[in-house]
Amino acid sequence: MKKIILSALATLTLGTVGATAGDIKLYTDANGQVFTTEAEGRTELKKSSPTLASHASKLKFSGLTYIGYTFNDYKSGLTSYNDPSDTPDAGLIAHKYDESNFEIRRAYFQLKAYLLDDPKSYYRVTLDAHQNAEDDMVVRMKYAYLYLNNILLATGVELGLVHRPWHDYEEHNAWYFRDIAKVMVEASNSAHLSNSADFGFNFKTKTQYFDSEIGIFNGEGYHSDMNDDAGDSAGTGMSAEWRATAHILGVNGKDKQGTKTYFDASFFGQYNVKHTASADGIVGNYDDLVFAGLHTVYNQPSFLISAQYILSDDTADNSSYVSAQAGSGYSVNSEYRLGAEKEYRLLGRYDSWTNNELDSSTETDQSTYILGAAWDQNHNIQWVANATITDNDAGNGREKYNGVAYMLTAQLEF
Repeated sequence: MKKIILSALATLTLGTVGATAGDIKLYTDANGQVFTTEAEGRTELKKSSPTLASHASKLKFSGLTYIGYTFNDYKSGLTSYNDPSDTPDAGLIAHKYDESNFEIRRAYFQLKAYLLDDPKSYYRVTLDAHQNAEDDMVVRMKYAYLYLNNILLATGVELGLVHRPWHDYEEHNAWYFRDIAKVMVEASNSAHLSNSADFGFNFKTKTQYFDSEIGIFNGEGYHSDMNDDAGDSAGTGMSAEWRATAHILGVNGKDKQGTKTYFDASFFGQYNVKHTASADGIVGNYDDLVFAGLHTVYNQPSFLISAQYILSDDTADNSSYVSAQAGSGYSVNSEYRLGAEKEYRLLGRYDSWTNNELDSSTETDQSTYILGAAWDQNHNIQWVANATITDNDAGNGREKYNGVAYMLTAQLEF
């Protein structure tokens, strides 16, 4: 038995060597021992390896998953939070029980296929698993685009189901905890103006002191309905969206590991003209949504601080309706890094948003506080523990639950 174990170890060792010295041959006898020389009673071991066929010059796979647990402690103005007989504050939902859930918040699987001579041009497809309205885990397409590098000076373009200009920048330069909260422009209790991908094209320019993105998109986003409630088309207009960023110190960000010092200032926004008359000639509750934002972030190895302000307006000529996305607000977030390799982080964020109403006296504020700590176990696994506090004004029939969400998250990346 010892001989067999030693032979197996020898096989693994020689197999590793064989990766760089393909001329080594291995032989085995009836007892399972492995040899490097041929002799009577020994049989040559045939090496085999899996094959992956593709017309691309190179394929690159990657994955990203957020595994989480959340306990929601709802406080919707009730004096005894789990007693349905209690009377809520005016304008708040009468009752909601506390709840706890294990979650898969995101499960990405991504493929890049390099199809052209330019090594920076590629085709990308990203699949995203999520829980739908029927509580089933389903897979949907998040990105599917062709990226052509340097079609203009320092400029490439994405064509297909592509990135929108703002979200990806903030997630990779200023808010590194997408596993617990979306960026302000997308978060449901904040601005909630757009999601991160859409059908269209996006020109991306990058230089040492400046980069930008500008594109034309359908406007609804990758998982939104393109029709109104009656099934009529929401219109033939498109959405023009942009981001312009100054790298004031001449350093590009993307410093999740805490190794760089950079200072960025950005201007971003969207002009979304979607809404024409429906088939019956009546203009529905469509939003000619225009929003713009200013954002700045300062980062050095030990800490990060970031702030932004967003103003959103519905320019459609409709005296009886104001878009739910029209309003204004701001967000501030920070991160403090500890440890020899900056593997420990303390994090905080505050979002404030006020929705526009036809009668300004009925406008109410909604606020979100996030406090937490993170540990980078290695470059593949990050753990985050946090509390997210929702504190919204009562009034105007607002269906918003106040309370605290206690969250534990594992982010897995390869």
